Amino acid sequence: MTAAIDLNKEYGIVLEGGGARGAYQVGAWKALREAGVKIKGVAGTSVGALNGALICMDDLEKAEEIWGTMAYSRVLNVEDGLMERLRKLEIRSFNLTELAAEVKKVVAGRGLDIGPLKQLIADTIDEEKIRSSSCDFYATTFSLTDRKEINFDVKTAPEGTMKDMLLASAYFPGFKNEKLGGKTYMDGGSVNNVPVNVLTDRGYKDIIVIRIYGIGVDRERRFTLPPDVTVHRIAPRKNLGGILEFDNARAKRNMTLGYYDAKRLLYDLVGRKYYFHMPRSEAYYFDKMMSELPLFVRYLIPYEEQEESETVSGYRAYTEKIFPALAKKMRLPAGWDYRDFYGAVLEICARKMELEVFHIYTVEEVMEQVHKALGENSKLGEVSDVWKREKT
Repeated sequence: MTAAIDLNKEYGIVLEGGGARGAYQVGAWKALREAGVKIKGVAGTSVGALNGALICMDDLEKAEEIWGTMAYSRVLNVEDGLMERLRKLEIRSFNLTELAAEVKKVVAGRGLDIGPLKQLIADTIDEEKIRSSSCDFYATTFSLTDRKEINFDVKTAPEGTMKDMLLASAYFPGFKNEKLGGKTYMDGGSVNNVPVNVLTDRGYKDIIVIRIYGIGVDRERRFTLPPDVTVHRIAPRKNLGGILEFDNARAKRNMTLGYYDAKRLLYDLVGRKYYFHMPRSEAYYFDKMMSELPLFVRYLIPYEEQEESETVSGYRAYTEKIFPALAKKMRLPAGWDYRDFYGAVLEICARKMELEVFHIYTVEEVMEQVHKALGENSKLGEVSDVWKREKT
């Protein structure tokens, strides 16, 4: 596949804060790395700063190992089983004495003990690798002592303080907070969870933002992008789970989702839930749609709309009546074209046939499955569920 973005350019990467959802960023980075995207610099908040350190170290293997073995006890001084039961609200399985002891520990310690997170940072971060990296690196935090946002240039940190800078960015409310270098800090998401401006202020013109929709101030929404800056976005279309849901199964799923969503950007893939490689022109997909109408009419177009189309003959029945009506029902954005339309039709078929989501499909692959399903008279059914909604 040919990349849809310019691989000759150097890009700044912006990593949003969002706790346990950070696994998604590692999956996206893996896809960018495989494609040969040149990363000039990283700006991150909270977990985005921690992942940014791994990017600067160019240690994907370490990043995948950390997130692939993620557990509550690797971040917080808690018992994994208890936290999992709390997450699932399995009240009957609680040992009340154990639960009371945990609550007492949190209250007495004035917050959740993040000793394991500190140790994880200490074991993972290689200051020399980061300093010698060609990649710029900035971490956003909020200084409670100075009452202002601070964007650390991590690579210029005095010797031995780099890990504290990263921890300062990740002090989520509820965590036990301790002074670092004589000052108290708060999670950078409280002031700037998507620090695009940190890179644009430093002259970056091409930026890739990896969203995970964490809790915090979305500065990007309030920020006026300079006219000569281009921003690409990689963002999930599925729920990534809770920001404190440090579960390795969830983390592995999120890494996979991030990987394929990054490929959606890289190769201009079509689809909401699925990933379709459709590199040809709109005219090609219009002709293909029309040539395959005998396959789709019975299964995708409600009977009453087929009757309505008889008042207009030929292609006009579809281009003026049926296709616009179906595009509305498929919730295609304004300005859709026939490549978008054909991709949406393929998605309906893929859903009905329950095809594997994490795979990049060619049109031919999906159509082969459609022919098979129609031949078996099975999974496509007479009318897709999407058409069963009431007309608005």
